[in-house]
Parts: sequence; structure tokens; C-alpha cells
Amino acid sequence: MIYLDMFTPADPLPDDLETAHQLIRELLETLSQQIHLNAKLQHQLEQLLRARYGRKSERIDPAQLLLFAQEILAQAEPPPQPDPAPEPAPPPSAPAPKKQGHGRKPLPASLARKPVLHDVPPEELPCPDCGTLRCRIGEEVREQLEYVPASLIVLEHIRPKYACPDCAANVVIADRLPEPIEKGLPGPGLMAHVITNKYADHLPLYRQEGILRRHGVEISRSTMCDWMAVAAELLQPIVTLMLTKVLESRVVQNDDTPVKVQDHDGKGIKTGRLWDSIGDHNHPYVVYTYTPDRSGAGPAAIFQGFEGYLQADAYSAYDALFTSGTIIEVGCMMHARRKFYEARTSDPPSGAPGAGADPIALRRRA
Repeated sequence: MIYLDMFTPADPLPDDLETAHQLIRELLETLSQQIHLNAKLQHQLEQLLRARYGRKSERIDPAQLLLFAQEILAQAEPPPQPDPAPEPAPPPSAPAPKKQGHGRKPLPASLARKPVLHDVPPEELPCPDCGTLRCRIGEEVREQLEYVPASLIVLEHIRPKYACPDCAANVVIADRLPEPIEKGLPGPGLMAHVITNKYADHLPLYRQEGILRRHGVEISRSTMCDWMAVAAELLQPIVTLMLTKVLESRVVQNDDTPVKVQDHDGKGIKTGRLWDSIGDHNHPYVVYTYTPDRSGAGPAAIFQGFEGYLQADAYSAYDALFTSGTIIEVGCMMHARRKFYEARTSDPPSGAPGAGADPIALRRRA
């Protein structure tokens, strides 16, 4: 074998034909390796530039759809149908009435109605011709949507006590009703209101603290935070049941997202994970599971006993779930599309649709 690093451009070329052929083969092999390395570095540079300066959203570039244009058009093209026999002309009829413009959508029938009567003044009821009092022949109704501001009320739970007047003993009193917080201040409606404001309407507790203050009630945000902890314990059986229903689905979608968490060990802020599991149309539930990290223990605990199709990204934490074969991996089309798009310059033959490229293999290639 001839070592190329032993030669310089100033050295004379070998006179032996076999040695020259061997040198050419090694030069071609080295050139092929350099071309492959150059293409790999070029591909990595494109990805770094796209990650640094490219668009961060997941919007689909219309140009990317051209990657799958042939397959989409082939599936969308309807099969040829025989020419239908001409139908007899319908008899002439009256022209259809013109459609009126789009009107206002009717208000939901579930909303409470409060009639507000606007009657004619009594002095206008006599007929101007004969003086007879005019009779009511109908009415005109117009609906107007109004808002009644929320209000706080104080419920006084009164439990009378009874005793025997002769014995002056044997006192009896009604049992206490179940409450969200035993002997606590908030009623079920107030707790539900605070929960909905915080988690559905994204209204922080410190803003709700100010809203309650405008009603003349002083409730600190730390107190409401304790209410949320109690509510989480009360709602845990419902969440457990929802997850059970999700795992009965034939197909489950799962993904994780980072969330900043206060570290009570004195280390400041750490990054936890929220795993969202979405059931199919027969089990339309979304369940969020928190884990302190992104290890495979999270998905393993969530999908314990699940059998079916799991659609997720190519994160390695899911790999252990697919080894038994009871859970079948379904790739993410968004991630597969990315790899096709990224391969359009570095590896066009393999990245082109219909060229035998495996989307999952492309998705795992990085």
C-alpha cells in the first residue's frame, strides 16, 4: 500500500505502472471520502444556519409540499368514471327565492331570559279617532346580550340544635355537609372559579387577589395556592380515570414540553417535563403527567399496560416501550417532513419521495 502522506507535489511520479494504478486508486478513495465529508459538513452548516437564523415556527413552507406532490396528486386523482346518460330536462318551475345575507347568529337557548317590558304610556292608549282604548294585538321582541357582573355572597350554614326539654339532655344536630376544605373559607363555586381563572383563562393568582380585593375581600395569593393544592388532591381520581380511558385507545399521541419549576433544595429554577397523552376519538381526553426530568421512566410509567399504536417523536426515551412489540411505534409526519426537507440539498436521491427513503430512518438521521 502506498501512503499518500509520504508524497509531495514536488516528488517524481512512480514509473512502475502497477504502482501508479495503486496510487490512483488511493487518490480516488481519498477524494471520495473528502467529497462525502464535505457534503456532511455542508449539511451540518445548513442546519446550524437554519437553527440560528431560520424561522422557528412549525409552519409548512409551500415549497416543502412539492416533495410529496406526486404522491398527493396520485392519491387525490379520482378513478375514471363512465359518462352518465343524459338526464331529461326538468320542467320549468318558479325561480328559487334569493338567499338573504348572513344574519346574526341566534343566542343560545340555554341562556336565561329576563323580559323587560316597554309599554305604551296610558295617555296614548285611546284611539285618536273614536277615543276607544286600543287593544294589544301583538308584540315585537328583540334580544340583547347583557352581562351581569359576578358577585360574592356569604353562605351562612345554620344547623339548629334540639334537646329534650324534660331531660335537658340528648342534644341532636344535623351532620355537616361535605366541603372541599374541611372548615375552610371557600365554597365549591369559589374554588371552581379560581381554578378556571388560573388554568383555563391563564389568570395568575396575584391578579385574582386584586380582583377579590375590589369586592372588599382580602384573600392572599398564598392562601389561594393552598386551595389549588387541595383541589389537585380532590381531582386526582378523575385524572386517574381519564388516563385509564386514554390507555384504552387504539392510538395514543404523546409529547413532552419543558416547564420551569422552583427548586426547593436551594438550587434555583430547574426544568421539569409535562407529558401530554391524547386519546383517540372514542376516548377524547387529554391528560398531563409531570416528571422532574426527561428520562425514560416517565413514558414507562405512563404507558404501563398499554397495547396499541403510540405516535410520538424520535426521542430515545420511547425506544424501550417498543421492544416488546405490544406497543407499535408510529412516527411523526412533521419530523419526517423536516428530514425530507433537510435532505433536499445534501442527499437529493435518497431524500426524494418514491426513491426508497425510509421516513423513520431519515427522522433518526442527524
